Amino acid sequence: MIPVFRPCYGEEEAIAVQEVLKSGWAGLGPKTKEFEEKFAAYIGVKYAVAVNSATAALHLALKVLEIEGYEIITTPMTFISTNHAIIYNKGIPVFADIEADTLNISPDSIKKLITNKTKAILLVHYGGYPCDMDEIVDMAEKYNLFVIEDCAHACGAEYKGKKVGSIGDLGCFSFHAVKNLATGDGGMITTNNERYYERLIRLRWLGITKDTWERDKYSQYSWYYDVVEVGYKCHMNDIAAAIGIVQLSKLERLNKKREELTNLYNNLLHDVPEIKTPILKPGRKSAYHNYVIKAEKRDELNTFLAGEGISTSVHYFPNNHYAIYEGFRGDTPVSDYIWKKILTLPLFPDLRPEDVHFIANKIKMFYGRD
Repeated sequence: MIPVFRPCYGEEEAIAVQEVLKSGWAGLGPKTKEFEEKFAAYIGVKYAVAVNSATAALHLALKVLEIEGYEIITTPMTFISTNHAIIYNKGIPVFADIEADTLNISPDSIKKLITNKTKAILLVHYGGYPCDMDEIVDMAEKYNLFVIEDCAHACGAEYKGKKVGSIGDLGCFSFHAVKNLATGDGGMITTNNERYYERLIRLRWLGITKDTWERDKYSQYSWYYDVVEVGYKCHMNDIAAAIGIVQLSKLERLNKKREELTNLYNNLLHDVPEIKTPILKPGRKSAYHNYVIKAEKRDELNTFLAGEGISTSVHYFPNNHYAIYEGFRGDTPVSDYIWKKILTLPLFPDLRPEDVHFIANKIKMFYGRD
């Protein structure tokens, strides 16, 4: 069976993990700090805070913005972590619609939903394809709103020469096993705001003013710390960070392979009228995390491909259709319609070109185009 996703690891990651295990320090420590510094430099921000998941990253990012009781304009076309993070912080999700071509949040829809209760826009660079950041940031500045970038799909993507995660007030990344940069699990928060950074460092480690590595570095009063607020235990460990450092060094090359496979899919499927392939708008560089087509008879195609040994998925069932979110405000006719057509095909760096040809040929066979 050809899987939808597969992480790309080599001997370098194994060696990096062994070195951490031999060092005697496997928790939050020097490798985590090194990963944060290298990641911040890569994204082009002053600060990066490593955590144990993108869910935690979103949770803490919204926590420092103090959103309790305020409305957060968000997208329904995302994994539930995005919008659960609003609920964790006692905010109120308001669902904007998406663009039919990119499946990203629609700036026109955002504008219609802004009220005096709105505090932030939480966007997702869907599939690795950047949102319209100029229009969204201009709108945020006009109405004095925060912008949080959910970059879970988009590590390495760019908008007009700037890495995503460096454009809004805070960026949140995922290093889950299926992501472009995969540490098994993990996440990162990026920002240029020193006040946010200092609080995020505390929040990820129970509200304590010094983490265990900081205490270990100093012999005098190493045992002493203060606890200034109720935080959470969601830090990264050095095993994951060591993998992350290696994966970061490979990221551009691996994303390039994803791009080449995406272009191959596009070339093979462009003449199938029942299929619409992904759109990359000018001035944007995708991370090519997902290859999502819009397909007629989507469910039948899904069943057919499974029978041919090809795994597929649907990203996503609109969040505002889940029972927990049904009562929240929103206006999402495009999302409501288009989710029934989307299908994610296999895409990962080690996918062979002959596999893409095989998949494309089976799709053409289904539609009688072979």
